[in-house]
Amino acid sequence: MKSKKEMMRILKTDENQFVLDTTGKKNGRGAYVCFSKECFEKAIKSKGLERSFKQAIPTEVYEAMQKEMDTLDSR
Repeated sequence: MKSKKEMMRILKTDENQFVLDTTGKKNGRGAYVCFSKECFEKAIKSKGLERSFKQAIPTEVYEAMQKEMDTLDSR
């Protein structure tokens, strides 16, 4: 178990879009995943994000979030 500041927030906006919220301050419903790529992949595989948001999440959304994760890793 980690604190919110040690984790990345995945956010569902009012327009039903999913984005990574690195600040943790954007408005919308959020789910938290640790910053490691392994945690993110585990959340995808176990459908943890789908359970958190109580809806199916399209593959394109996962791909977009994966690209954002890759850019965060390269910093």
